[in-house]
Amino acid sequence: MEANETKRERAVLAGLAAGSMDEYERSSDVTMEELAALVETAGGETAAVLIQSRPTPDPHSFLGDGKVKELKELIEANECDLAVFDNELSPSQMRVLSEELGVKVLDRSGLILDIFAQRARTREGQLQVELAQYKYLLPRLTGMWTHLVRQTASGGSSPIGTRGPGETQLETDRRHIRRKIQKLEEELADVRKVRGTQRRRREKNAMPVVALVGYTNAGKSTLLNCLTGSDIPANDRLFDTLDTTTRRLRVDETQEILLSDTVGFIRKLPTHLIEAFKATLEELQYADALLHVIDISNPEWPEQARVVDELIRQLGAESTPCIRVYNKCDAYFGILPHGEDCVCISAKSGEGAAELLELLSARLDRGRRRVTLKLPYAAAGLLDSLNREAAVLYTEYTEDGVEVEAIVPPELFGRVKAYIPGFVEPKEEWET
Repeated sequence: MEANETKRERAVLAGLAAGSMDEYERSSDVTMEELAALVETAGGETAAVLIQSRPTPDPHSFLGDGKVKELKELIEANECDLAVFDNELSPSQMRVLSEELGVKVLDRSGLILDIFAQRARTREGQLQVELAQYKYLLPRLTGMWTHLVRQTASGGSSPIGTRGPGETQLETDRRHIRRKIQKLEEELADVRKVRGTQRRRREKNAMPVVALVGYTNAGKSTLLNCLTGSDIPANDRLFDTLDTTTRRLRVDETQEILLSDTVGFIRKLPTHLIEAFKATLEELQYADALLHVIDISNPEWPEQARVVDELIRQLGAESTPCIRVYNKCDAYFGILPHGEDCVCISAKSGEGAAELLELLSARLDRGRRRVTLKLPYAAAGLLDSLNREAAVLYTEYTEDGVEVEAIVPPELFGRVKAYIPGFVEPKEEWET
């Protein structure tokens, strides 16, 4: 190892499968593998893994006393820097475990927030992460002032002049964090206003919006690159995309859309993280269609798809038309899914991309036509209608009138067809 290479933190992973937990909350070999991938994404490495089965979590230390001791032995034997829990820990459990184990303790939510903090690039993404971090930190502040509690003793027997500073400082910090949360929420409200303005402009220009959604690392960014010819970084790691990326895409001769890549979903995603990312994810509610990208090469794909469907429902976008895109089909050797609203592709090789565009075009088609018009100045008033109801692609003013290229809906086509050079009204069958 080179001297200047940053030392990677070593982590021991711990999980609990308690009978009293909901099934999705319980740890399993699959969720622990995912947790190890999250640690890898955060820049650490997994040294050991421990799972306990018991009827209920220990209210004091989450795991039983015996397992806590076993965990401490694993930490010392493997020279670990931190312990990462697959489950959500209460602030008091995190404090107790930190004291018992002698290392930094993180739960799944804290780890995901750390990754998000590393990945966010735009101002909006950074605001969202900061808001989620403060909401996560607020109930956990108590454990950060244990040094002052020790200094002031306990049980009300503190020496005169030393009582209360811990609580006073704690309350000061709580007020400070609440003010920060309020300020961040106000800034994100401004972001939503800007997005709302942009969305109304898109609606005015009749430019449909299609959102890519899916489990983290399902291949959404690779698919965006495949369809649009972009070169957005698409790496084989969790949460590689945090900031929404939008590109224009022509799906057929008459239709152009805006294709948006969104942050990947994951099981046990912290509720406050979903709330913080509403400014980005609310785009799903206003999308004309969703492309649900599923990594079919992953044995867990049915569960991953269920997690995404549930989060789409939480975000209020369950009524939006959705096409299931089974990605990485070249690495799958079973019977491929088939049906009305699904397509199998390989975003990496481009296989199936044409079928996807064809299906998307059919779902978005509203009888619109791409036309080239030559409007005399006497009929230039139609320009207002075109700008209001159609997607105007090109306008040029000449000596004879105005040349316009646009994608027009059926209700407007009848009013402008007379200005299409060489247009002949098709005859009905009975007229031939």
